[in-house]
Amino acid sequence: MKAIILAGGPGTRLRPLSCTRPKLLFPILNRPALDWTLENLSKAGVSEVVLAVNYMAAALQAFLGRRKYGLRILYSKEPRALGTGGPIKLAEKILKLKPGEPLLILNGDIWSDVDFAALREAHRRHMEEYDAVMTLTLREVKDVSRYGVVEVDGKGRILKFREKPRGGKRKGLINAGIYLTDRKIFRRLEERRFSLERELFPRLAEEGKLYGFKHEGLWSDIGKIEDFMAVNFKVLELRAEGRLEIGRGAKVAREAQLRPPVWVGEKAKIAAGAVVGPYAVLGNGVHVGERCKIKKAVVFDRAEVGARSLIQDSVVGEGAVIGRGVKIRDQTVIGDHAFVADALKLVRKVSICPHKEVGISLIGPRILA
Repeated sequence: MKAIILAGGPGTRLRPLSCTRPKLLFPILNRPALDWTLENLSKAGVSEVVLAVNYMAAALQAFLGRRKYGLRILYSKEPRALGTGGPIKLAEKILKLKPGEPLLILNGDIWSDVDFAALREAHRRHMEEYDAVMTLTLREVKDVSRYGVVEVDGKGRILKFREKPRGGKRKGLINAGIYLTDRKIFRRLEERRFSLERELFPRLAEEGKLYGFKHEGLWSDIGKIEDFMAVNFKVLELRAEGRLEIGRGAKVAREAQLRPPVWVGEKAKIAAGAVVGPYAVLGNGVHVGERCKIKKAVVFDRAEVGARSLIQDSVVGEGAVIGRGVKIRDQTVIGDHAFVADALKLVRKVSICPHKEVGISLIGPRILA
């Protein structure tokens, strides 16, 4: 089995953090999201992965190289934005699939524990019994207002897709962004800006050749800052199991308090009187000053937080420097290597662009570029 990961998107909803990294390299417990995916693919028996790249392609190649977790890794560079279907067609020559060899297609901004072996078995059954061309992973969510809704019959056949419904929260099945097919799919794609969701899937549904595989486990997209934070906290719950995880070489002052679940990266330093957690993820080399409070927050590698500062329900980028007595709250995002002066307040979805120096308090929503 081979796989293609759609990794070309610019991650506009993750700015300002995506200004300096592709969204697949956003950390989940200090480990790039893509790394989790590749490890899971390797365990499922995938031999080769093609990354369909565009935005910040060099960063992805530098991180991965040509082999990881026993996977051979190849790259297919889009000459321009080709949507979700165009990059798959472009990668046809690189993939070199054999007749009947399964092809796994994944949206790059998905984090999940989908059982790829079970998906493969479901697709094999759909092909044998119903001549299916593709099987989509489906996920039931409590609020479908952000997604299109998928309707299926009792056999798992996808009947149609409905646009995002209006009028309050509703439970329903959505497209989870993970698909299984084979090389026959290439005949239905074009090397242009081509949408799987709008052009291919409805046509396959009309032909009765599109089926669903319901995933009951963990799933989230990380396309927005609040989603990225929520995934970190969910994985933190599961990995730490209510305990503390402290990396090698980290130094936590005896007078500091860690309130689980908390993840502390390697060589991090937490000073006396600081209170970290619950739900805090600190990157490698992070410095937390005396009497700081950090909760419901993700702090990237090598950031520094000055004494008596508060970071709550927010994200601080790599290498950012937060002064003394600063208050950062309410889904505020500090870009990489930004500097925030002492005694400021940045609250209510303020976004600070990378390398920006902040000298005044801000109440958002607001972007400081």
